[in-house]
Amino acid sequence: MKKWLKLSFSFLLIAILMFSLAACNNDSNTDTKKLEKVRIAEVTRSIFYAPEYVALAKGFFKAEGLDVELTTTFGGDKTMTALLSGGADVALVGSETSIYVYAQGANDPVINFAQLTQTDGTFLVSKEKVENFSWDQLKGKTFLGQRKGGMPQMVGEFVLKQHGINPQEDLNLIQNIDFANIASAFASGTGEFVQLFEPTASIFEKEGKGHIVASFGTESGHVPYTTFMSKASYLKENKATVEKFTRAVYNAQQWTENNSAEKIAKAIQPYFEDTDLEIIEIVIDRYKNQGSFATNPILDQEEWNNLHNIMREAGELPKEVEHTMLVNTEIAERVSK
Repeated sequence: MKKWLKLSFSFLLIAILMFSLAACNNDSNTDTKKLEKVRIAEVTRSIFYAPEYVALAKGFFKAEGLDVELTTTFGGDKTMTALLSGGADVALVGSETSIYVYAQGANDPVINFAQLTQTDGTFLVSKEKVENFSWDQLKGKTFLGQRKGGMPQMVGEFVLKQHGINPQEDLNLIQNIDFANIASAFASGTGEFVQLFEPTASIFEKEGKGHIVASFGTESGHVPYTTFMSKASYLKENKATVEKFTRAVYNAQQWTENNSAEKIAKAIQPYFEDTDLEIIEIVIDRYKNQGSFATNPILDQEEWNNLHNIMREAGELPKEVEHTMLVNTEIAERVSK
């Protein structure tokens, strides 16, 4: 009898345990179901976008009830295609793309609602070590630039002109190499100067393949270099979701602003498994020092005007577009309060 009671008690404990686990699983499933999915298409994977990965790694999106799915689309054209075709809800890409789409007569224009970076993210790298660098040292040299029509190229030429250099006449400008092959072309001997993104610029410097001599971001001033944007229809139909998304971005921006490069590097390292932690930290520190990471998501009028100036100077501005036509600051202003 005692044996039977012991067995019965054991079965009862097992049943209670199984019921508890099932209840936990149901609660977990319920929590998952409560999260609203938002699909981001980012133009590339870059340490330059550190606050975005902070929002994911530190749970800022999840705290707002959002299940964010991140896809790297590798290129402005592909990113816009994903957004316009409904393959993504939000795009992280340069603001110039929203102007290109608008100029083509889009019925459902793309609206910038949360700025992530506020400077250019490229650096001027020289093959040889240069003492006391000045921009006029580029004259007569071979300069390996970025692809025509993109923000890096437009900012690059804008800065050169600001320093009295005509890119087409005063140097040998090379712009026919694919973005993915620019670094390897320079390392193989093409060009005496090159415009590079991080972490490639810092890696080249560490390996002795090049030397960072100037920052295009510092030289060009504030510009909406990378922003979160959505179709006007999505913003209208998902107001609460977009506000939650923007609040998460703002919280991540504040966290990034108030923490060390070392702490940020450790937080986002899972998104850059092939990059040494030391390099990630160096890059973040460099971007923080030059104010590349926006501290709030507001894309203001002055930055929009600067974008127009850069595009106009490069001959790439298809149409003058008012700030209020393609930028929604109400959401960013509200969450920033």
